[in-house]
Amino acid sequence: MPEDLLYQIGLTLIDGIGDVNAKALLAYCGSPREVFKQKKSHLQKIPGIGEITAKSIFASQSVLTRAEKEITFIEKYKITTLFFTDEDYPSRLKYCSDSPILLYYKGNANLNCERIIGVVGTRKPSDYGKQVTKDLIEGLSDSGALIVSGLAYGVDVLSHKASLENNLQTVGVVGHGLDRIYPQTHDKIAKKMIGNGGLLTDFMSETNPDAVNFPKRNRIVAGLCDALVVVESKRTGGSLITATIANSYNKDVFAFPGNAGEVLSEGCNGLIKRNRAALIECAEDLLYAMQWQEKDKPKGKSKQVPLLLNLSEEEKIIMNLFSEKKSIHVDEICQAAQLPVSKTSAYLLQLEFSNLIRSKPGKHYELM
Repeated sequence: MPEDLLYQIGLTLIDGIGDVNAKALLAYCGSPREVFKQKKSHLQKIPGIGEITAKSIFASQSVLTRAEKEITFIEKYKITTLFFTDEDYPSRLKYCSDSPILLYYKGNANLNCERIIGVVGTRKPSDYGKQVTKDLIEGLSDSGALIVSGLAYGVDVLSHKASLENNLQTVGVVGHGLDRIYPQTHDKIAKKMIGNGGLLTDFMSETNPDAVNFPKRNRIVAGLCDALVVVESKRTGGSLITATIANSYNKDVFAFPGNAGEVLSEGCNGLIKRNRAALIECAEDLLYAMQWQEKDKPKGKSKQVPLLLNLSEEEKIIMNLFSEKKSIHVDEICQAAQLPVSKTSAYLLQLEFSNLIRSKPGKHYELM
């Protein structure tokens, strides 16, 4: 039995330890195994832990029995686990403050591929919403993008089906364990997705698809993608929650407009009206905004990086990235600089004020 995995799963099962505190424990203890080996007096000194949580950790040896059971399930059904410190953990998600410490994955898609698009919307789309979803995915068929959604009724499952029909890999992020499919009617499409994409969750087996799980699922959809597209939505609902989370992660959010007064248009129109999403009418608009049409253009001479005077070490690291690429996306900068999105954005803004770089559409940056 893999000992590292035993303690990784165990860490997620400790009462009172969420993803943020789990990362704090890792930073101070060095590994999940060491978390379980620490003295209570040491644990309670860690910021954010305190006496009550430290007591819970110290008394949590029993969770390892449940972790052993989960490993048996993982090995039997060939589930891949992605721990926060693993090289294959989704890099876009890693730099989100509340990203899951552990993911369970079954599939063959590269979760760190070059282009990832999230597509969400109402569970009861109109004929317009259904057609827009199909046309969007068809228009992306040559982009090589990975399509991510939540395997729910409506826009979610339509985007998965259209992806498979257009030879695009697609990943469904689910709000339950991988020992079941919800809704059950999507079982056939889920099996097809495993062969050309995959299923992803941060919930272990035997976890029911309870309503409280879906906002957590939504944060993974938002964090995984470069761009999130909302097709059709009421004024409130899961799609708008996902869009709000994506905005907080500094992701590009897009929405299809609808007729004024239509209930299913209120969500998208509201996002656009409040500058929470950019208006698109087709896949071409999305590709243009993300600058994904320029991939095959001949590369000109790269600009020389200016002398890095009076810059912080973090700013120098960011500036040096431009010696290799003309244009860099903010997620790529976060990954290379090993900084969270919030700090990276602050440094980028300062570099813009210093007239060293400039922002471009699609959250890309280039030298002045």
